[in-house]
Amino acid sequence: MNPEHAQRPRVGVPYRTRNEELTGKRDAYDKYLGAVCIAGGIPVEISLGLEPAALETLASSVDAIILPGSPADVEPAKFNAARHPKTAEADADRERTDFALLDHAIKNHKPILAICYGNQSLNVFCGGSLVQDIPSEVTTTLQHSWPKHDGPEPHHAAKFVAGSRLAELNGGTDGKVNSSHHQSILEPGKNLRVTGHSPDGVIESVEWTGDDNWITGVQWHPERMVYQDPLAQSLFRQLIGAARKATPVNS
Repeated sequence: MNPEHAQRPRVGVPYRTRNEELTGKRDAYDKYLGAVCIAGGIPVEISLGLEPAALETLASSVDAIILPGSPADVEPAKFNAARHPKTAEADADRERTDFALLDHAIKNHKPILAICYGNQSLNVFCGGSLVQDIPSEVTTTLQHSWPKHDGPEPHHAAKFVAGSRLAELNGGTDGKVNSSHHQSILEPGKNLRVTGHSPDGVIESVEWTGDDNWITGVQWHPERMVYQDPLAQSLFRQLIGAARKATPVNS
């Protein structure tokens, strides 16, 4: 094995949707892979079409997981809710893959960074629920969604809990994040601690409390900020650092 690669953890990243995988639409997906490379890891693409045994084999070969954003929404039945009229179609292959990866990573103490849809997926996996449409369910003047990605990407303030991982990585409790979502966490799932809010109360980050594994969920898109934002850079670097510590020396 290349000595350089031996020191670079392998980070599994599932495709955003099965349709994007099959049609070769990669622009958004490639940003996650690039962020892994910048932080010192080796990105590993995870197909959403794998059979369970093949998915488990691939999951066993990686040292950490990133769950990316997605234009899909988690199926509301998975958190015992009726479908909101604004809820997007679910992607059953993405849900199946995410849940299998989460199950593997949590059982095997592998770090996880869950981003936007991935954060919502993590929360539902842990038994939590979601706000299905922020504009119609939350009283706010903040712009959280970015329809069709037209115009400048919206950003807004975020407040992180003192002493949390996010506050430490941010260098303080007051931050600024980009925003491109219409759903968010409603009730946090088991072993997830809320560590960040936007000014209108929308949950922006959660951290795992079930054991000492590094599991962090964020509602924004650090992969799009990684070239200029210190918090985004720190998030990916710490994920890679956690993966390196969790990886056996002779793996």
